[in-house]
Amino acid sequence: MHINIKPTLLQHAAIIFSLYDDAIAYQKSVGNNHWLGFEPQLIAQEIAEDRHFSIWADDVLVATFCITLSDPAIWPDSSTTPAVYIHRIATSQSFRGKQVLTHIINWAKQYATQNNLAYIRMDTGGGNHRLINYYIAKGFTFLGNTTIEYTPDMPAHYQDGIFALFQMPV
Repeated sequence: MHINIKPTLLQHAAIIFSLYDDAIAYQKSVGNNHWLGFEPQLIAQEIAEDRHFSIWADDVLVATFCITLSDPAIWPDSSTTPAVYIHRIATSQSFRGKQVLTHIINWAKQYATQNNLAYIRMDTGGGNHRLINYYIAKGFTFLGNTTIEYTPDMPAHYQDGIFALFQMPV
C-alpha cells in the first residue's frame, strides 16, 4: 500500500466532511470530548491557503489534517517559536490502526526541516487520556494543560474546556 500526503483539493470537501462526521461519531462513542463540527468556509479557506492536507492510501482518501505556522490563541509563544502546528486529524474508520499519525509525523518533520522549523506541536482535549497517552507513545512531550481565549474564527470545540499541549523537536 502506497501512502501519499498532498494538499487537499476543494473538490474533495465532501469526503473531508464525511471524515469529520465519522471522527465526531467515534469521539462521542469513546468519551464526552468531541468536536462540534466545522464551518465549510473554514475548510475552504484552509484549502485555499494550502494548509489542509489529505492522506491517500493508493487511490482512497483515508485521513485529513491541517496545519498552521502560528497559533497564538492556543500557543502564546507561537510568534517566537518556529513550529508547525497540526490540527484536526481525522481518519476513516476503515483505516484506523494503520499508523496515520506516524505518516503525519514523518511528513511534518520533513516539512519543518524544509521550512527551518524546530518543533511539531499539537493539542487535544485535556480529558482525553487515551489520546494523550497515544501522542506521548508516538514521541510527543506532554507540556501540560491550558485554557484558550476563544475567538469566533476558531472551531466551536475550543469554546470551553481545558486543552492538552504536545511538542516534538524536529
